[in-house]
Amino acid sequence: MSLIDGILLTLLNTVACLALPKLLSVVLSHESQNTPPSTSALTSQDSNSEIPSFS
Repeated sequence: MSLIDGILLTLLNTVACLALPKLLSVVLSHESQNTPPSTSALTSQDSNSEIPSFS
């Protein structure tokens, strides 16, 4: 393999490693937006509850 082949493969790999995760995140976020919201209601806990201290 010549030096030019190595440089081209390195550049191709760099572009793939930078572009594919972004593309994958866009596709997965688009799929999650199409899912219907869950019907289970989330209950919030009392905001005045104290956190126990073990000191």
